[in-house]
Amino acid sequence: MRFYVDTSVWGGIEDEEFRDWTLPFFEQARLGKFTIVLSDVTIGELQNAPPIIKNLPTTIPPSFLELVSITDEQLKLADKYVEEGALPSKFHSDAQHIAISSTLKVDSLASWNFKHMVNFFRIRQYNSINLKFGYSIIDIRTPKELAYAN
Repeated sequence: MRFYVDTSVWGGIEDEEFRDWTLPFFEQARLGKFTIVLSDVTIGELQNAPPIIKNLPTTIPPSFLELVSITDEQLKLADKYVEEGALPSKFHSDAQHIAISSTLKVDSLASWNFKHMVNFFRIRQYNSINLKFGYSIIDIRTPKELAYAN
């Protein structure tokens, strides 16, 4: 399994509301239960995070971490999400996370962003746009839903 992990999940280790599900999620990644897809968009957003969050990707063994850079195709798809009204333009980086996940056909995008990502109505919009422009549908879940039960 390959999960694209957005910035909110990395920050979830320091968030009291999400910590209890975020920590086991990353522990399972370290054990190789799945591969984390990490983009340069996320790395850029983590640059101003506290060191514990900023350095968290380095704790994932390289064999379970897939580093990707955003492409022109993904930027164009992100633009479509904004143009089609799925997201306001000021949240273009959220659109980029979704576009990267869609084009890479990951098994799911992991996020704690309930306003713009883990949101039934927005997911329907993203998938409608994906299908309209020839892309696969995207699955978006929380780490709570993606972590293996102990």
